[in-house]
Amino acid sequence: MPELALPDSSPLTLAERLSFYYTASLENVASVNTLVAQETRTEVETNRLRRDVEHLELMLAKDWWTDQDLAPLQAAVAAGRPLLS
Repeated sequence: MPELALPDSSPLTLAERLSFYYTASLENVASVNTLVAQETRTEVETNRLRRDVEHLELMLAKDWWTDQDLAPLQAAVAAGRPLLS
């Protein structure tokens, strides 16, 4: 399993690191869901949506997830990606 390093390289356990990344990803999910629900989006909001979706796609590609429920991340990508075409 690849090493998971936090930005500050703090020596957390694997479970703590996974929790950190999962929680951060859920914040992106909430942002995507909020932006998708809006009837219209400003350019700034569209850029935010793009960054959030791309971040979630990167996180979903990681091979170090264990028993985390990735369905919310997948659903947010599925809802947000079509709005960026």
